[in-house]
Amino acid sequence: MNYFRVIIPIPGLAEDIEMLTAMMSMKGYDSFEETSSEFIAYIPENEYDEDILDDIEYLKKHRLDNSIKTEFVPDKNWNEVWESNYPSVYINENCLVRAPFHDADENVTYDIIIKPKMAFGTAHHETTSMMLELILNNDFVGKEVLDMGCGSGVLSILASMKKASRVLAVDIDIWSYKNTLENIAINKITNIDVIQGGAEVIKENNHFDVIVANINKNILLRDIKCYSDALVDGGFVYFSGFYTKDIKDITAMAMSNGLEYLHNLENNDWVACVFRKHKLG
Repeated sequence: MNYFRVIIPIPGLAEDIEMLTAMMSMKGYDSFEETSSEFIAYIPENEYDEDILDDIEYLKKHRLDNSIKTEFVPDKNWNEVWESNYPSVYINENCLVRAPFHDADENVTYDIIIKPKMAFGTAHHETTSMMLELILNNDFVGKEVLDMGCGSGVLSILASMKKASRVLAVDIDIWSYKNTLENIAINKITNIDVIQGGAEVIKENNHFDVIVANINKNILLRDIKCYSDALVDGGFVYFSGFYTKDIKDITAMAMSNGLEYLHNLENNDWVACVFRKHKLG
């Protein structure tokens, strides 16, 4: 299937990503990417209309109409692209994340199959790798886990494999929601529930032992209170999706919401931080 890719500059506006995603989803855009300076949306060729963007209030409000770029993305044999650009990844030599067309490794404890669903959003990232490492190195037996911004569902799947009692995976992106469901089935996981939405769904699904949130700085800052409220006393939260320079801001907001900083991992200036909720008394 052919697609159109719409590239929108968003310097300083990352806190509105969820709103923009929701608005564009209603117009037929079905997959999204985000960089430090751009928001990228994809729409099937047969649904694309250049006038659609004129109806999106967010773009008019921030006067972004004239700075938007649109590119045609032709269909191709994505399996060949994935095989050359989507290598298997080992985490701590004990966990393998691979696509269905990669060979299994009987020597690892955790063999996770992630099926690339589209032509975009499939690359392994430093933040994902660090979050997987944190899950590998900590106890999840019998834990209730929330995975915010679940993407492909890989963090949820590893938490389940590490004997979590229940996992709730949440993502606002419809592609991520569908891809997580697909990957859960491929890995034969039965204790993960998936919801399409944002932090608002936590109010009805709270009291988690562990929360993992690999999103971006501004969304984390906005939603930290929701995460803290949903965490049991003494529970842990892992945050990633931001840079080393952002640790101070994330930590300050976390501490103001009853979360104690414990430690962090760093990889190519990306960070994953661990916090614990203070126990009452």
